[in-house]
Amino acid sequence: MLPFDAVLTDFDGVLRHFDHAAQASIEARYGLPLMKTAFDPAFIGPATIGRATEAQWAESVAVALGGDERARQAVAEFMDIRFWVDDEVRALLARAQQYVPVILVTNAMDTLEGHLDLLGLTYFADDVVSSHRVGVAKPDPRIYAIAAERAGVPPERCLFVDDRLANVEAARELGMTAVHYCALADLASALHLPD
Repeated sequence: MLPFDAVLTDFDGVLRHFDHAAQASIEARYGLPLMKTAFDPAFIGPATIGRATEAQWAESVAVALGGDERARQAVAEFMDIRFWVDDEVRALLARAQQYVPVILVTNAMDTLEGHLDLLGLTYFADDVVSSHRVGVAKPDPRIYAIAAERAGVPPERCLFVDDRLANVEAARELGMTAVHYCALADLASALHLPD
């Protein structure tokens, strides 16, 4: 028996990763604060709770960076950055699924389903709680409650995994066992999977 009845896991930074060196290279080449602007809550916030599309978010970032063709090209390149699945994390989560449901809980935009399909993950998780679809984003406690309800498990019987400490702390406040993911070993030790 595992010490929890469901695994709630973040997507970006745990299961999916981006080429951060390429992001830095684009910033340097264009001399624009792409990361700071793109992830400014004023711009990304509406897109992650269903009030704007990814295309609208990208346009707002381009406008904030000057609104000219150069800014739009920089944003377009930034959005085309390569991403991939961590196969070791995927394998660990698949093993956990032999015992408990695994739910993706992610601050996402309207393109999430297309990205999951592109990565071959459409049917991987037992459910997906996308902030864009439910209208609330981590660390808002409501998204954790939605995920626990979808798993059919009380919050205190959930293991929550995220690479952002603020999200981990919010899950702990709800009584969840929560792991700040920095490396594969963090997930492996938290899962307590039988050999």
